[in-house]
Amino acid sequence: MKILWVKNDFLHPTDRGGQIRSLETLKRLHENHEIHYVAYEDPNQPEGLRRAGEYSTRAYAVNRPVPKRGSAAFFGQLALNLFSDLPAAVGRFRTAAMREQIQTLLSEMKFDSIVCDFLAVSANIPDLSRAVLFQHNVETVIWRRHAEHAADPLRKAYFGSQAARMFQVERAACRKAAHVIAVSEKDAEQMKEMFGVERLSAVPTGVDVEYFQRPPGAWPEKHDLVFVGAMDWLPNVDGARFFMREVLPLIRQKRPECSVVLAGRSPDAEVMSLASGDPLITVTGTVPDIRPYLWESKVSIVPLRIGGGTRLKIYEAMAAGVPVVSTRVGAEGLSVEDGTNILLADAAGAFAESCLGLLDNAERARAQADSAQQMVAARFSWGRIAAAFEDILRQAA
Repeated sequence: MKILWVKNDFLHPTDRGGQIRSLETLKRLHENHEIHYVAYEDPNQPEGLRRAGEYSTRAYAVNRPVPKRGSAAFFGQLALNLFSDLPAAVGRFRTAAMREQIQTLLSEMKFDSIVCDFLAVSANIPDLSRAVLFQHNVETVIWRRHAEHAADPLRKAYFGSQAARMFQVERAACRKAAHVIAVSEKDAEQMKEMFGVERLSAVPTGVDVEYFQRPPGAWPEKHDLVFVGAMDWLPNVDGARFFMREVLPLIRQKRPECSVVLAGRSPDAEVMSLASGDPLITVTGTVPDIRPYLWESKVSIVPLRIGGGTRLKIYEAMAAGVPVVSTRVGAEGLSVEDGTNILLADAAGAFAESCLGLLDNAERARAQADSAQQMVAARFSWGRIAAAFEDILRQAA
């Protein structure tokens, strides 16, 4: 097949779950198919375009960088968006340059399949009825959860407005697309119920088991707990806030020396302030390789209260042989079994007790980690995931 793949960014450096999912799928599709990849170029990340040949036959860089989150231009976009029908998460990626590039390619070449990777770029595709919409999340659910957990009335009102706009745009896009690919059966069920989508399939999240498997030799346990994720993504910031303010104090009542590492790119000011003055809390920022932080930690935590899609970080921790404690939101959509290969807890007290139960019982932690590692190795290799994705593209075409 000749496939036109449209996304908002290039896939290196690969430091977000959605990038990992797209990259691993595309690398395997590229082995047998012609991939034409279109994305915005970030001049601060030249690695992105330079390495696009690892997963595409030809890459097309649209020369309008989207303003960095937190910059003055970013807040200017948010202000202008107040007068738009599009939610900011979609409107900020809609540009004439992207639409023109896609239209030029469609007029010059015949594609067997078009993939719109994330809802964010859907407004740039001239005829979404020809495209497969790859939905890594149910975006409306994320924004509704932002409103639910907002810290003050102003934020609650803003997030509520964004959620309402997102619902209208997401429903229209899902209904119009030739086919929708969800990343879990739960997301698929939500989209059917919320948007009335019929042309819909679920392709689960995968993991590179060999890559994350702990190598032979000693890996000293430097940290009690590790929280992996992009630390400028709002659900992760909220999760860090919840854990540091409500859960960690309970853990330290029984384990005063409990150490935590927050491992992920671009920690925002709030994340840094949460760790300020506490020598037992480490904030790494961007790291070249996340695996050592997993291998050197006793427990991986996923304290999310907001989010959608599926968290690759859970399967990666499992593949690395690290036991996981998560909220139900953090693990939703994943094929996990509470009490066997993961511990699930939502309230601060229950989350703290789950962490303590693993920290204080090495045999229990090892049994849970072994069960999880065996499960992901048997069921969630990227080869299987990409084959399922390929079948859907053929059927939709």
